[in-house]
Amino acid sequence: MHAKRERGVALFVVIVFVMLSMLLALWASRTSLFNELVVGNDADYQRAFEAAQALLQDAELDIRGETASGALCVGPPCRAYTSSLQIPADTKEINPLLTTLELQPTRCRDALCTRRIGRQDFWNYATASTSVKPAARPTFGEQPLFSEEPVEPALVWDGARYGQYTGAANTTVAGALNPILTETAVGRGGWYWIEIMRYSDKAKSASVIVDSTTSQLPLNLDVYVVFRITAVAFGRKPGTQVVLQETYARQRMKD
Repeated sequence: MHAKRERGVALFVVIVFVMLSMLLALWASRTSLFNELVVGNDADYQRAFEAAQALLQDAELDIRGETASGALCVGPPCRAYTSSLQIPADTKEINPLLTTLELQPTRCRDALCTRRIGRQDFWNYATASTSVKPAARPTFGEQPLFSEEPVEPALVWDGARYGQYTGAANTTVAGALNPILTETAVGRGGWYWIEIMRYSDKAKSASVIVDSTTSQLPLNLDVYVVFRITAVAFGRKPGTQVVLQETYARQRMKD
């Protein structure tokens, strides 16, 4: 009888299956890592988005002179009790305030600004060294409003942090606050700016909405200005940035 010759086919099959298993495990690992990155980036963006929304709400409280609880502010850190510029409470206060702001290099001070002219997207040239096309025009107030450079002595130029004028950061339950809002490092956290824009005093009967049925939403303004609020929030990951804007009219409350 002739001895059977071993051909090693079983070993070859086993090696192929091991290699396929390794490739499958590698693919699953890369897919899991990619999904984790996507989820992490989305979570970071949502966190920054929520921080920007909180900054908009904080700016509204600042304009109304209220604390984080919505009560009338009767002490620091609200503007009426600090050396910061004040929100105009009377028509006669508008011109002096706007004149003061127009003399500032950035046309802003203490988070209050005149209406920006020229380029509106100031957040796209955060520092003086940022390359912008077309180039920023300083004569139009197109100056960097905040600095991401560690060499800068000030964390922010003319912007306000969350709770700076409302005390919101001090009245929130510990641990419940968005971590972005507590950031104070250079180029981290979030800020808001309030542009003060005239609203014609001849428009006392003007409406924001007028339709074919003459339904109207009147603006009951004591001081004929409207405010454009810009909130910028940086995520915890590099490259995450959220910018929100809203136009806000402080209306007279009915008795």
